[in-house]
Amino acid sequence: MRRYVIGVDLGGTKISTALSTKEGKILKNIVVPTKSEEGEVAVLNRIINTIETVLDESNVNIDEVEAIGIGSPGPLDAINGIIVTTPNLPFENYNLVQPLKERFNTPVYLDNDANVAAIGEYMFGAGKGKRNIVYFTVSTGVGGGAILEGNIYRGSTSNALEIGHTTVDPNGPRCNCGNIGCLEAMSSGTAIGKRGKEAVSTNVETSLKKYEDVTSFEVFKEAANGDEVSKDIIDSALTYLGIGIANAIAIFDPQVVIIGGGVSKAGDIVFDKVKEVVKKRCFKAMAEACEIVPAGLGTDAGVVGAVALGILESNKNK
Repeated sequence: MRRYVIGVDLGGTKISTALSTKEGKILKNIVVPTKSEEGEVAVLNRIINTIETVLDESNVNIDEVEAIGIGSPGPLDAINGIIVTTPNLPFENYNLVQPLKERFNTPVYLDNDANVAAIGEYMFGAGKGKRNIVYFTVSTGVGGGAILEGNIYRGSTSNALEIGHTTVDPNGPRCNCGNIGCLEAMSSGTAIGKRGKEAVSTNVETSLKKYEDVTSFEVFKEAANGDEVSKDIIDSALTYLGIGIANAIAIFDPQVVIIGGGVSKAGDIVFDKVKEVVKKRCFKAMAEACEIVPAGLGTDAGVVGAVALGILESNKNK
């Protein structure tokens, strides 16, 4: 009987692999460095080794595993199991799913890390019990995922919900993607840190000047301590985040918007501002029907999401 699911969270610095029950209870989890500089085959072999290790250490046979779910940075082709390209991994137009299917003779599902986190929150986190959710991750970049009527929405090229690259200010700074005024360029932790560094290099009076290096963490900290420059940076970034979330609510009409990632950990300052902006910019009925809440899965979001992907897809294909 196939009672288990394996989840693999593939990141630029580490691979986290877990064996779980189909109810989402993690039985064994191991983390190894990715060592992406060693190339495609080495990373594939490392994934295989972690899967074999969690099975061996749990005395579980691969025949008892219903599916393997993998979350990876994108862009990727989820339907065909191909990682197209990604800055921190060696894969380029690489079919990651096929060799794993052949090795383990088990269904293997691949999806981008934001979608996987959305599925995890939907099944086991802050979206549990809901049918329609939108998930935002706000950290180094801004990403998103949407569960609509209980299914992950991928779009026609598997790349839907690139919400960080929607335009929120046509006169804003240029984003790494090449566009101008993207939500990511206005609201990410990277963008907040960049504004802080810019302030330090001017004649403006700010307590940020006491730090050797300024990241979003220091900007949030000094804003909480009353530094006017930091408060302005945070207020601006969160206003744009609120605009992005208001747009998502207008498009998808979800029951809940879940915000995860490093910026969300700043707490009330984030959620109070976002809710204030959404209230101003959304139809009243839609805004009132939608909760805006922090993510529930914390640091395990990636691997729990990969498990959830395996469960969701295998249930769909029964």
